Amino acid sequence: LASWVPVVGLEIHAQISSNSKLFSGSQVQFAAPPNSLVSFFDASLPGTLPVLNRRCVEAAVMTGLALNCSINKKSFFDRKHYFYADLPAGYQITQQRVPIAVNGSLSYSVCIDNKMSQMVTKTVRIKQIQLEQDSGKSLHDDTRSQTLVDLNRAGVGLMEVVMEPDMCCGEEAAAAVRELQLILQTLGSSQAIMAEGQLRVDANVSVHHPGEPYGVRTEVKNINSVRFLAKAVDYEIQRQIEELENGGTILNETRAFDSKLGCTISMRDKEGKQDYRFMPEPNLPPLILYDAKTLPANMNHQQVVNIDWIRERLPDLPSVKRAKLVELYGILPEHSFTLLNEDGLAEYFENVIKHTQMKPKKVIGWILKDLLSYLKEHALAVKDSPVSSVLLADLLNLLERKEISSSAAKQVFEELWKGEGKTPLEIVKEKQLELLRDQEELEQICQAVMDRQEDEVGACMLW
Repeated sequence: LASWVPVVGLEIHAQISSNSKLFSGSQVQFAAPPNSLVSFFDASLPGTLPVLNRRCVEAAVMTGLALNCSINKKSFFDRKHYFYADLPAGYQITQQRVPIAVNGSLSYSVCIDNKMSQMVTKTVRIKQIQLEQDSGKSLHDDTRSQTLVDLNRAGVGLMEVVMEPDMCCGEEAAAAVRELQLILQTLGSSQAIMAEGQLRVDANVSVHHPGEPYGVRTEVKNINSVRFLAKAVDYEIQRQIEELENGGTILNETRAFDSKLGCTISMRDKEGKQDYRFMPEPNLPPLILYDAKTLPANMNHQQVVNIDWIRERLPDLPSVKRAKLVELYGILPEHSFTLLNEDGLAEYFENVIKHTQMKPKKVIGWILKDLLSYLKEHALAVKDSPVSSVLLADLLNLLERKEISSSAAKQVFEELWKGEGKTPLEIVKEKQLELLRDQEELEQICQAVMDRQEDEVGACMLW
């Protein structure tokens, strides 16, 4: 591997979190009955016209600002032509010439030698973010040998985030996508749930010898989980190296990742480059955005999108939240990553801190070792935990006041997990787990034990 340099670039489609589609008033809803959310425009009936959704524009601007992009005050929509059964118009409305945001960057962290305690921060350049509409979905019915089309997704707003080829392995690609996913969820610009197809990743992979031009690249399409992304990229790098070392050649092709087999499979070659016949979208004017300087005085605030107004309202991004957690509570940086990676865990942790006298460094141990392992074991989200943050805080207070031992606390936690509605104190009393502090009582217990074991005590005395 030392004599090969892998190169990885990503194209990510994030579904914009909006009640309606990009150019029509149709509702957006996951798993609705097929073809129940389709307007005349989505079905591409003659005479229908696109109307741009303001919410989608604001989400793209917000995302661009969070990724350090320059926001273009004037951007354009284009038609990208290709024939596919689930694209009724025969073209997709996208932004090919001048997209809404360009030249950004995303910082992410990766572990060195799989050690969470040794992390290094890397940066990937963002080439552009463009607004475009999603296509419908083809449903293949093998038993009847037919394909059905569901247009519910047709016209749903997407942000395509194009990353420069700045990564070199599956772990880096996965870490960058995970960070992007957290940013989108923090902004609320996309729910970014990969299992629901709200974040779809295409990975471009090539290898070359140091100092030589980039090799021929393949594209692995539609990867739907961060874990599979890491596996797909690493497999593809290894496959290309072995192919080249055995005297073969790499084809410029589209491949798919088979998660069951753990390998990539050829789908179609890209040798004859498809001519998308891009043309300006005649039914949409240029998209004009404003900032504080260019905003006309007599303009109604509701009619325009003001970049500075959005910038001022950006929430704390994950990197800032992590730094605050480390600074406020004195926890380790790697622990701040785990807290933010699990949805709702940072809030849970801070809630426990509010209600307990225990030091944050000890609380984090309970959260990461006990709570998180139980949640993972039962495949539960933080919000579904039967042990609320207040209950855990009550338990830790008993431990901190030395009313119970740490082994007793683990027992109480197990009981709390059953979700029977008992408080930690009730469980302690019921199971008689209190620590005894009365010296006389302790002496009596010890004496009683010795009295019951006369032979053993006698044998000790002989020693």
